[in-house]
Amino acid sequence: MHALVLAATEAGELRDGLAAIGAGLVYGLAAIGPGIGIGMVVSNAIQAMARQPEMAGPVRVTMFLGIAFTEALALFGFVLFFLAQG
Repeated sequence: MHALVLAATEAGELRDGLAAIGAGLVYGLAAIGPGIGIGMVVSNAIQAMARQPEMAGPVRVTMFLGIAFTEALALFGFVLFFLAQG
């Protein structure tokens, strides 16, 4: 910790650096959940279409709705990323 304090030459430099690291972590962690969720939605939709091909149309529509709602969570993380920068 002392090395980090000594490396900061200006008063707010350490705080700015830690804020940047925190903002990166916020967006990175916010993207993990939706990524896993979208993978699960698509996986289950493919399994459903393989089991009942005649229901492929409604399953596909539901899959895209699930993807859209799950992706909205990643967008919230993206907004938080910019808010943490400010």
